[in-house]
Amino acid sequence: MLIRHRGHEPIVDPTAYIAPTATLVGRVSVGPRARVMYGAVLDAEDGTIEIGESTIICENVVLRGTVTMADHVFVGPHATLLGCRVQRCCYLATGATVLQEAVLGEGTVVAISAAVHARTTLPKESFIPPSMVAIGEQVYAPGDPAMVEAIAGIGFAAAAFGIDASVGDRISRYERVAEVRSAQFGTHAADEIVS
Repeated sequence: MLIRHRGHEPIVDPTAYIAPTATLVGRVSVGPRARVMYGAVLDAEDGTIEIGESTIICENVVLRGTVTMADHVFVGPHATLLGCRVQRCCYLATGATVLQEAVLGEGTVVAISAAVHARTTLPKESFIPPSMVAIGEQVYAPGDPAMVEAIAGIGFAAAAFGIDASVGDRISRYERVAEVRSAQFGTHAADEIVS
């Protein structure tokens, strides 16, 4: 389904394939021979999503915000990419997550259920092992207590929500997060189905 959002509608190269249950919203551009499979949601919000040549977006992938994917990228089922940039020939396995302002260098692999946190830049041909989390220049195992400090150090709340995490208590911050997302998602009320 193609949806016009904020006056912008998706543009799909005639050689690309968009599955009938995939949803493309707003300023989304899908390049030659790219494939967007069943249940995928590409929602540019107030940004731009660019999908390069022969890039594969598998089932139930979510892309949101400004996401740039170069040519020959593979994104496995159930992956989530938010406001990030993926250079050519990267492989993101099932359940991978890449957050705001992250940049994946050419040939990077983000293995099954691994994550690349906000504002993290990975050099060419990096490998993030299954279930690990890349934050800044470090890779952390699940449950590593140092991860909390690392996330605070990258300014995740500011990158993801435009919120200063040092202001107020956690409940106040999450209340503000919900308000930010409510306003953003509320703009979809005026969306129009193109096809």
